[in-house]
Amino acid sequence: MTKRTSATLSHRPFRRVLTLPNIILASFVAVAVAAPLLAPQNPYDPLQIFGWDASSPPGTIGSGGYAYLLGTDGLGRDIASCILYGLRISLVVSIVSALAAAAIGLTVGVTAAYFGKWVDAVIMRVVDLQLSLPTMLVALIAIVTLGPGVDRIILALIIVQWATYARVVRSVALSETGKPYIDAARTMPLSNARIILRHLLPNSIAPAITLLPIEVGHAVALEATLSFLGLGVPLDQPSLGSTVANGFQYLLTGQYWISLFPGFALFGLIAAINFAGEDIRRIWDPRSRLI
Repeated sequence: MTKRTSATLSHRPFRRVLTLPNIILASFVAVAVAAPLLAPQNPYDPLQIFGWDASSPPGTIGSGGYAYLLGTDGLGRDIASCILYGLRISLVVSIVSALAAAAIGLTVGVTAAYFGKWVDAVIMRVVDLQLSLPTMLVALIAIVTLGPGVDRIILALIIVQWATYARVVRSVALSETGKPYIDAARTMPLSNARIILRHLLPNSIAPAITLLPIEVGHAVALEATLSFLGLGVPLDQPSLGSTVANGFQYLLTGQYWISLFPGFALFGLIAAINFAGEDIRRIWDPRSRLI
């Protein structure tokens, strides 16, 4: 292999990581983390809100001396600040719920594949039952049962998502359980838990990794929908969905900016997550490494 070819192959992973969707997603995460430093006001601190600046159009100079670049809502809160703080809640809720659902789904999926027989039958009937129900219906039932709160929203999203991971991981784990290394592990004095966690799970985790970004985007959209319906996070910890809902009642009065700009931010976040997930799938797909 020539020196030029070797250098080209060594830089290929970096080109795959530094794609436009990944850069956009990293920007969303960065501004969400730095929201207290970037936002001109804390839109959920009553001492920083000027009620007489309510419904100001984009570009208005507010009473605080700074410009409302994206305008204000009906309570006088800066829309740009609402977006920055809303990003934090949306990302935290979606990422935590997706990771927890992945952990549960991985464990359930490999357990069903490893033990088989009635264990597999019982687990997969539960999975089939949940996947047969509409996602929004399951989320609404969970929210009504658990009540409001960020932690309960996360738990509701976990309940909605874990079955998808279990179904995908089980299909891979079934093929792994018939391989010689699993048979050899079973002949050794190893517990079932050790075989599952140390041998079967690591070799079945790749599909869950490629599925994770998609489910994060799904969680963002689902949480935004619940918040738009008034069943999401509390008012003192609003997300992008509740920010969009706050301006829905003002659309007919021409105050489009209250819902429009948070809606664009929500759309951009979900699109960036989905496209970044496609990049991750290509990196983990052995066939794409030759392209």
